[in-house]
Amino acid sequence: MQSYTKIFFALVCLIVLTSTGFAQATAPSPQQPASPDTSKAAVPDFPYIAQITGDDVYIRSGPGTNHYPCGKLSKTDRVTVVDTQFSWSCIIPPPGSFSWISKQYISADSAEPAKGIVTGDSVRVWAGSVDGNPIHSKTVQFKLNKGEQVRLIVGQEQGDYYKIAPPLNAYLWVSTQYTRPLATVGPDSEITEPKDMPPAVVPTDVSIEAKKLTEYYLMARQIKIEQAKPAAQQNYLLIKKKLLEIAKNKAAGKAARYSKFALEQIKRFELAVNAEKTVKFQGDQLQKIKQRIDKDHAAKMEKVPNLGDFAVIGKFQPSSIYSADPQLIHYLIFDDSGRILCYALPQGQAAKMNLNNLTGRKVGLIGTIEPHPQTSSALVKFTKIQILK
Repeated sequence: MQSYTKIFFALVCLIVLTSTGFAQATAPSPQQPASPDTSKAAVPDFPYIAQITGDDVYIRSGPGTNHYPCGKLSKTDRVTVVDTQFSWSCIIPPPGSFSWISKQYISADSAEPAKGIVTGDSVRVWAGSVDGNPIHSKTVQFKLNKGEQVRLIVGQEQGDYYKIAPPLNAYLWVSTQYTRPLATVGPDSEITEPKDMPPAVVPTDVSIEAKKLTEYYLMARQIKIEQAKPAAQQNYLLIKKKLLEIAKNKAAGKAARYSKFALEQIKRFELAVNAEKTVKFQGDQLQKIKQRIDKDHAAKMEKVPNLGDFAVIGKFQPSSIYSADPQLIHYLIFDDSGRILCYALPQGQAAKMNLNNLTGRKVGLIGTIEPHPQTSSALVKFTKIQILK
C-alpha cells in the first residue's frame, strides 16, 4: 500500500512541475525588449500613413545605417511614407526635423523674419543632423531655384547657414521594419486619428507626386524604346509633350525634376540624330554632285575631237598684236564657233614657211603647249603645220 502511495505522489509532482515549466516557456519575459514588428501586412499604395512600432528609432538622411541620424521616433508616432528602397522607407520629415541652406543664396525680410527668398538656381538644401551642426550635414535633400520660398527657423542660424523647416520634396528615411502601414493617403482617405496624438502632416501634393512619378517612369521606358530604333526612325515628340506637362506641374516634386532632366537628355539625343541625318544628307548630296560632274565630264570628253599627233586643230589666222616684229609673229587658232583656242608661234622649219596663204584654213599644228604669260592663255609652239579638210 505504501508503495502505491509513493507512486501516486510522484506522478502528481511530475504533473505539477511539467505544467509550471510549460507556463514559463509560453509566458513573455517582462525584461525582454520588444522586437521590431515584422508582420507581413499588405503595403498600400504610396503615399501612406505608417505607425512606428519601436522606441528610439532613428530617422536618417538616407536609406541605410551609413547615413547620419536626423532625429528619433517613438512607438505610436506616425509618419507619411512616399517611397521605399530595399528595407528603408522614404518619409516626409516629421515635426522637429530641420534642414540647412546657405545664407549666400537667401534674401531675408526684416518685416517677416521667418520668410526667406531663394536668390540663386540649384541651391542645395542639406538634411540637418542630430548634433545640429551644419558642417556635419552632408546629404543634399533637394535643390531650390530663384524665387522659391523657405521658412527660416528664427534665431537658430549658424555661421554661413540658415536653419530652415524642410521644404516640400525634402525627404528623410526610416527603417521599414519599425513601421506598420495604416492607410493610403489620397483625396478620399478617411483616417481616424487617436485624440491623444497630433494628426500626421500630409501635404496634398504627395498623391500628385506619386501619380506623376508613375507617368515619368512610363516615359523613361518609352525613351529607351526610341533609342533602340535606328536614328531615322526615332521620334520623341509625344514623349517630350508628356514630360513637359509633368515638369510644369508644381506639385509633381521629384517627377518634375526627373522630367526636366529627361527633356535635356532628349535634346542631346535629338542633336545627335539631327547631326547624323545632316552628315548623311550632305554625303548623299556630295555623291550626287560627283556623279553629275563625272557625267558632264564624260559628255564633254565625247565632244572633244581626237587630235592624234596634233597639239591643236582649228582655223588659222595671223595675230595683229605681234605683226610689227617679224621674229615674234604670232598666230591665232579659232574653233568652228569663232572662239580663240590658243596662240601659235612657228618654230624651226615652220618659221621659215610663208604662212599667210593659210589664213582662214583649217589646220593641225604639231608642237608643244605651254602657258602664254602675255595673254594668260595657251601658246602652241609648232614645228609642223598640216592643212585639214
